[in-house]
Amino acid sequence: MAGRGDPPEGTPEGTPEGLPGGGEDEYRSVVFDESFIRAARLQEFSAHERMGEHARAVRSLPSNTRRTGPRQLLILILLVAVAFGTATYFGMRPSSHVPGGKRAAPLRTTLIPLAPQGAVPGGTPSDLYANSPAAQFRIGASGITFPSAMRTKSFSQSQVVTALTIAKDYLVESSLDPDVLTGGAVRPVRVLIDPGQLTQFDRSMSTPVADGHHAATGWLIRYDPAKVVLADPEVRVRGTLAVTEAGADALEVTSDHTFAYALRPAPTHGPPTGTGATPQLGEGPRDESRASTVSASGRMVDETSPHPGAAVFPRASRPHQAISRTDRTAGASLFTVRRVLHFRFDRDDLQLHRAELLASYVQAGPQACSDDSSGTLHPLLAGERATSGAPAGTDPYAEGEATAALCGSLASSAQPSPNP
Repeated sequence: MAGRGDPPEGTPEGTPEGLPGGGEDEYRSVVFDESFIRAARLQEFSAHERMGEHARAVRSLPSNTRRTGPRQLLILILLVAVAFGTATYFGMRPSSHVPGGKRAAPLRTTLIPLAPQGAVPGGTPSDLYANSPAAQFRIGASGITFPSAMRTKSFSQSQVVTALTIAKDYLVESSLDPDVLTGGAVRPVRVLIDPGQLTQFDRSMSTPVADGHHAATGWLIRYDPAKVVLADPEVRVRGTLAVTEAGADALEVTSDHTFAYALRPAPTHGPPTGTGATPQLGEGPRDESRASTVSASGRMVDETSPHPGAAVFPRASRPHQAISRTDRTAGASLFTVRRVLHFRFDRDDLQLHRAELLASYVQAGPQACSDDSSGTLHPLLAGERATSGAPAGTDPYAEGEATAALCGSLASSAQPSPNP
C-alpha cells in the first residue's frame, strides 16, 4: 500500500493498471488519418453550435456512395459502350487472316489431256457447234443453272442460295471471262478464293507445275494468246450444281460442267506450214496424193484434204442447217473442257462471298499428251493431229506426294461430225 507521499497505484490518469481500457495500448492500432475522418458518418457539433437550446451533440454526414454514385454510373456506361464498340468492330471488319484457327485445305488437281484419234475437224463456229454434241448447250452463264435450293439442318435456304451463287460466279469468272481465257487476267478469280488458299493460288499462277497442287489450269481455264484466240466469244455450256451440308459449320457444292470453245489460230500464229489457205467447209476436190506434214506448232497436219485435216461438211449437213459462205470464221475448231470442281463454304465464306476450292478434275481436248498443260491449255487446231509422243515422264523415286502424268483418247463422237 502506498504511503502518503507516494502517488496512487495506477497510471497518471488514475486508471489502475490491469483494468480494461487502461493505458494507451487500446487505441494504438487506430489511426485517425484523413481517410478515417472522411469516412465518418457522424460529425460532432462545435462548442458554439452546442450552446443552442435543444442542440444535438452530433450530426449525420451525407453518404460517400451518394456523392460518387453519378460518377460511377457514368464510368459504367462508358465501359459498356467501349466493350460494345470493340465487339462490333471485330465482328464487322473483313478478316484478312484465317479466322478461328481454321486452315484451308490445299487444292488437289487432276488434269487429263484428251488426244484426238485423227485430224481435228475445222469450219465456222456455227457449223462446228451445230454438228457437235454441244448443239443443244446453252450460251455462257445461262448454261450454269441452279438446282432446287432447300434449307439444310444447319443452314437456311438463303445461305444455300448464296453458296450456289458464289460457285456460279467462280465458274463464270474462271471459265467464261475472255480476259481470263486469253488475256492473262487472274484477279477476277483471285478475289473469290478463300484467303487461306491465296498463297497456293499465287504460286500456281507465277510458277505452274504439274504436281497435283500448283497447276494454273486447275484454278481456271486459259490459253496462250500468242497461239490461239476465241473464234466465237459465246462459249457453249451445260452441267449441274449440287449442294450438301458438311457438318454444322460448312456447305459443300459440287459442279460438273462441260464447256465448248470455238478457237482459231492467233493472227501472228498463221495457218499451218505448207497448207496454203485456211480450211473452208465443203470446198474443193479431195486430193489423196497429199501427205501429212508438221505444222509450225510442231503438230502433225493432215494434208490429204484441200484444207489440212478439216472435216468436209456437206452444204446442208442437216435439213434445217444450211452452211452460209458469208458467215464464216476460217480455220476454227472446237476445244472441249469438262470441269468437276468441289467447293467448301463456311459461314465466313458465305458472308464475304468467297470459296474454298478443294478439288479440281479437268478433261480437255483435243490436245497432245506430251504437252504440259499446267500453265495453259494447248489445243490442237483445225487440221492438226496429236503427235505420237508419250505423256510427261513420271519419276517413281521422287519424294513427296506421288503424282503421275495422265492422258486419254478423245472419242470420235466428241468431235464435230460431217454426217447429216
